[in-house]
Amino acid sequence: MHKKIICFGEMLWDIFPKESIAGGAPMNVALHLAHLGMDVKMISAIGEDKLGKKLLSFIRKFGLSEDFIQINATYPTGTVNVDDRDKENIKYEIVKPAAWDYILWSEEMDKAVRNADAFIFGTLGARNETSKATLEKLLETPALKVFDINLRPPFYTADLLEFLLKKADILKLNEDELTLLADFYDLPNKMEAALEKLTELFEFDMICITLGSKGAAIYQEGEIISHPGYPVAVKDTVGSGDAFLAGFVSKYLSRESPEKILDFACALGALVATFSGGTPQYNESDIGKIKDL
Repeated sequence: MHKKIICFGEMLWDIFPKESIAGGAPMNVALHLAHLGMDVKMISAIGEDKLGKKLLSFIRKFGLSEDFIQINATYPTGTVNVDDRDKENIKYEIVKPAAWDYILWSEEMDKAVRNADAFIFGTLGARNETSKATLEKLLETPALKVFDINLRPPFYTADLLEFLLKKADILKLNEDELTLLADFYDLPNKMEAALEKLTELFEFDMICITLGSKGAAIYQEGEIISHPGYPVAVKDTVGSGDAFLAGFVSKYLSRESPEKILDFACALGALVATFSGGTPQYNESDIGKIKDL
């Protein structure tokens, strides 16, 4: 029986000078989970506009459920203006307001999250009070809560972070985000000690940290398990972290060992980096080929 997973937050278009690419971390994670055969639903909102229709058309290719994607007649489909003229310093403007800032709670949505095996959320989806209020209610349900911290300045506060960290069972973050949390919570300099203190502060079941080209690690029950990652010819890293998280959650819910969880997640993240765009089409057999390189 397929595990039920629900992702909450932004779905949008990244508007580059020459093209537009469908995105938003929660949506990317949901699409990769759908690709892996999971029973996944996305809680979000789009505008009653052309970009919204295009976004629905895009996700239909992946078979992603539209049950909890709301159509908002007042606010537009989310966009991010991307200035990539300086490849070393790409600038992003996450346009506000957007439809996904106004996700409305419903009993059906609450019931779906209550019955889910995992609920995945981040900080950006809570930048506006309307969506934040909906997220707060959904975090009262008993589902396993996976916090993909995914910090996007200036759209978070120390208070919001603390609230969401307290609700999470599993925290996923990268090195830069750990550095920021270290400033907030006076964490030790060494990674393992920092993860240990974070676990003590917020009683996480597990922390997963991605380390870029150095792979990833899991901290659980006083032990750190590392994976060096898979070296590949990178086309772009857009969506690699989202693919990693989808692979991580799928194997975690299958009760695999931390070593196997990391191995699969790192391979999937590496595979996606060999394509352009964050949500390429691939077969599960392609993940195995990455390990054979």
